[in-house]
Amino acid sequence: MESKIKLSSTTQPVALVTGANKGLGQQLAKELVSNGYLVLIGSRIFENGKKAADEIGDGAFPIQLDVTDTQSITAAAKYITSEFGKLDLLVNNAAIGQSGRYSTVPEILEAGKASVASLDEIRILFETNVLGVLAVTQAMLPLIRLSSSGRILNVSSAAGSLTLNSDPNFPYRPYFGATYPATKTALNAITLALAIELEESGIKVRAASPGFTATAINDFQGTDTVEVGARALVLAALDTESPTGSFTGPDGALPW
Repeated sequence: MESKIKLSSTTQPVALVTGANKGLGQQLAKELVSNGYLVLIGSRIFENGKKAADEIGDGAFPIQLDVTDTQSITAAAKYITSEFGKLDLLVNNAAIGQSGRYSTVPEILEAGKASVASLDEIRILFETNVLGVLAVTQAMLPLIRLSSSGRILNVSSAAGSLTLNSDPNFPYRPYFGATYPATKTALNAITLALAIELEESGIKVRAASPGFTATAINDFQGTDTVEVGARALVLAALDTESPTGSFTGPDGALPW
């Protein structure tokens, strides 16, 4: 961890973005900084986060955060408490598409079919994409409760929508499997559970999909740039007025 100045008395809004050292996470962090936020750049490898923060400039602060490591999460929460004193926005962006054992997108899709999917692979994806989100959220909630406009945004995907995938006309239906898509379905369930629980507190909990964005998670096969993909995330992240418990994408509301 490193700190540029003591910020525990800041009046600026403070955000933490996990997996923010590249791709959508870095783009979202950049746009939050441009909207006046102090943004913690969460990265499993600190040096990668520092590089991303340096590229963004003033207002960006690197923080080591491995969402699958309890000690890392605890240390990050203590650091934010000491240096910033609150958290107005948590963006759970960190996710993986596979464990690293597959080399091509077709191979990943084939291996994700429920009839053949490796249980070890499923466990690895759920550990990061679902349990990691919940672990970070639980650790950061005391800080979010100190904000007058606390928000939690979980970066999800239409690929996890049970409603859309139940429609034979949904173009991505053939790719719904037991690995990455199922983690986003589970993430949506966690999002809704948190939204219901925290509704009376005033904390807004939402899920948002960037659409089919070209990132490392899909081997850059997406059709949209990270600048385009981040738009729906920025809108959801900055929204302090709309009701909690929403699931949105580039074209508006998405069905669970």
